[in-house]
Amino acid sequence: MPPTETPNTGANDLLDADTPDTVRMSPAEATELGMRAVMRTGYSTEDAKIIVDQMIENGLCGYRFASLPRILAIANDVKTRNPRTPVKVVHETPLSALLDGGNNVGYVSVYHGTRLAIDKAKKSGIASVGVYNSYFSGRNAYFVEMMAREGLVGIHIASASPRVLPIGGKRPALGTNPICVGFPSDNGPVVFDMGTASMMVGEVMLAAHLGHQLPEGLGFDADGNASRDPNEVLKGGWVPFGGHRGYGLAFVGQALGLLAGAALTRGQVQDYGFLLIAIDPKLMLPGGEFTSQMAELVQKVKATPRRPGVDEIRIPSERAFRERERRRKEGLVFDRKVVESLRAL
Repeated sequence: MPPTETPNTGANDLLDADTPDTVRMSPAEATELGMRAVMRTGYSTEDAKIIVDQMIENGLCGYRFASLPRILAIANDVKTRNPRTPVKVVHETPLSALLDGGNNVGYVSVYHGTRLAIDKAKKSGIASVGVYNSYFSGRNAYFVEMMAREGLVGIHIASASPRVLPIGGKRPALGTNPICVGFPSDNGPVVFDMGTASMMVGEVMLAAHLGHQLPEGLGFDADGNASRDPNEVLKGGWVPFGGHRGYGLAFVGQALGLLAGAALTRGQVQDYGFLLIAIDPKLMLPGGEFTSQMAELVQKVKATPRRPGVDEIRIPSERAFRERERRRKEGLVFDRKVVESLRAL
């Protein structure tokens, strides 16, 4: 099915602007393109659906770099060309599990890890699951929202291979290491997701693919010199988010990745590891009042008196969820060059 043509009316009211360099697609059209492209990289129909479902959700929530453009990164990664084995449990207790991702992309392996964490937490009240021997898991918020929709408090921390320079360093030593926490409430999930780096890998890769320059002062080349060229920055690295605070959080993420088995794959402590923690609120509040208290907390924060010129106080995930509903109707906008590259696969 061809992509939807740029609308001729109401363009100024659309959430995402149309330009000659973009293509607008319905979620169904984008899913069809994504499925074809992912399956060309060797993934089964079942696994491709897991991968693309998240990418479409990412795009609907406003994260264009984390949507279909990530297929290009997966296709070009050497790990994708290496042999894969099914995701399997290598160590398990009633409260925990350690999964060998089998060199499958993290969209697949962490999805299975999340399902296992949900099942265990529902039985035991709390569960911790680690996933190693994997890479590229997408947005932490996707997995945490899965847990929150099952009535669980979810925590997801991921470590990665080095991309981020420590404070004062010339070479990368830490991953972009996102941290995410989600909560169930009477009015639906509340999710906070943040990367500990000033830029995520997908953002830099997309800029390189499109030939765009990066913001000033964030990236460095392989020799430690400041650079705005994303191709050079991918050979070097970039700074943490928020100075020493982001650096500290990135280090914590790298350390917790070890708990998920990050060093088991190649014996390197600076590698991919995905730690999932799921908690049934009734473990602490057996009366079941947590979700109503969360809804009340959201309401009270949003009711805070506003400064002049401020229309609304938002809570984490509110923008993404609101825009998700609009894009389901308006469609998703992709860079035309990305669409052409996906078709070329």
